[in-house]
Amino acid sequence: MAAGAEQGREWFGQPRGLTVLFLTATWEQFSFYGMRTLLVYYMTKQLLFTQQSASYTYGLYTAVVYFTPIVGGYIADRWLGRYRAVLIGGSIMALGHFLMASEDLFYVALATIAVGNGLFLPSLPSQIPGLYRLDDARRGRAYNVYYMGVNLGAMFAPFICGTIGEVYGWHYGFAVAGFGMMAGMAVYIGGSRYLTSRAIPERATPDPTALRGIRLGDKDTLARFTLLGSIAAVVILFRGAYEQIGNTLALWADTGVDRTVTANWAIPMTWFQSLNPCVVLLFTPVILSYWRSQAERGREPSSVAKMAIGAALVALSYLMLAAVAGWADAGQMRAPWPWLAAFMFLLTIGELFILPTGLGLFARLAPHGYAATCVALWFLAAFFGNLLAGSLGSLWSQMGDSTYFLLMSATSGLCAAALLAFATRTTREEAQSLRDAAEARQA
Repeated sequence: MAAGAEQGREWFGQPRGLTVLFLTATWEQFSFYGMRTLLVYYMTKQLLFTQQSASYTYGLYTAVVYFTPIVGGYIADRWLGRYRAVLIGGSIMALGHFLMASEDLFYVALATIAVGNGLFLPSLPSQIPGLYRLDDARRGRAYNVYYMGVNLGAMFAPFICGTIGEVYGWHYGFAVAGFGMMAGMAVYIGGSRYLTSRAIPERATPDPTALRGIRLGDKDTLARFTLLGSIAAVVILFRGAYEQIGNTLALWADTGVDRTVTANWAIPMTWFQSLNPCVVLLFTPVILSYWRSQAERGREPSSVAKMAIGAALVALSYLMLAAVAGWADAGQMRAPWPWLAAFMFLLTIGELFILPTGLGLFARLAPHGYAATCVALWFLAAFFGNLLAGSLGSLWSQMGDSTYFLLMSATSGLCAAALLAFATRTTREEAQSLRDAAEARQA
C-alpha cells in the first residue's frame, strides 16, 4: 500500500498520524510529569534541600528543558529530520529517568533528560501540519486534540509515579517514569508509517523561493519573527505564574492545605497535580465546541485574543487563592482542599486558552523549512518563564501565602493586558500566511 494511502486514512475523524503523535506525547508526558511531580518533594525530603534552593533548582531544570529545544529544533530541521530527532531524543530522555535512581547522579540525570528533550520536544508537534491539507478545517484545532494527549499522560503520572514515589520510595517513581518514555518510543516506531516526516532533510537551508514573502532576509519575514518573538516575551510572565503548579503550589498542598477526607485518609499531596491535566481532558472538547459555534457565527476570537483571555483567567484564579489563603491565615488553620481543587480548575481553563493556542499559532506562522525552529521559539518563552518561576518561587517562604498569590495574580494579569496589543497584527499575519501557502501550492 502506498505511503500516501496509509497517511490518508482516518481514526476518530482525524488522520491516523495524529493518533500516533497523540499517544507518543501521552507516554512522553507521563514520564516527564511523573518525574516532575516527585522532583520538589525529592529535593526537600530526600536530598534535604532548603525551600529556596529546591525552588531555584526546579525552576532552572524546567527552564533548561525548554531551552534545549531551540538547538534541538534547528538540528532536526537541518540535519537529522524530525523522525530521527524524536527517536534519538526519546532514548536519551529514558536514560535520564533511569539515572534518577542514583542520588550521586542527580544533576547528571537532570542534564541528560534536558538534552534528550531538546531533540524530542519541537520535533513531535511540528509534524502535525503535514498531516492535513492547507484547506482542511480541522488543521487549526489539531493542536488542541494533540494537547489532550499531552495531558492524558500528565493526568495519570501523579497517580502512578507520585503514589509509588510516596509509598515505596522516590527512586521507584522515577523508574516508572523511565518505562513510560520507552512505551512512547514503541508507539512512535510502530505507527511511523502514518507520518510524513521520516526522511532526512535534503537541504541545509530552506529554499528561498519556496514561498513568496518569507525569505529569511526579507523584511516581512523578519517582521514575522519579531512578532512571534514579542509574543513569546510576553508569555514569559504567564509562565512565571503558571509554572508554580509543581513548585510552590506543590509545597503549599503539603503544608498549607487540609487534605483530610475521612478520619483515616487524606488525599496524597501529589494527587492534586493530576487535576490540571484531568480538567484539560474533560473540558478541551467543550471549549473546542464553543469556538466552533463561534466560528460559524463569525465571532470566534483571534488566537492572541484567546491567549489574553487565558492569562486573565489565571490571574483571577490566583486572586481567589489569595483570598482563601488570607482567610485561612486569619483563622490560624489550613485551607480546605476543595479551594485548591477549584483553583486548579480555573487555572487550567485559562491554560487551555493560551498554551495550545500559542503552540498552534507559532507552527502556522512558521516560514517554510523552519517549522521545528519556530515551535522551539515558542518553548523559549517557557525557558525564561521557568527561570522567572524559580526566582518567584524562592520568595514564597519569605512572604505570606496571600501576598505571594497576589503577586502571581498581578504577573499573569500584566501578561493578559500586553497580549491584547498584538491581536490585530497577529490576525493579519495569519491571513497572509494562508494566502502565501495557497499561492505556493498552486505554483
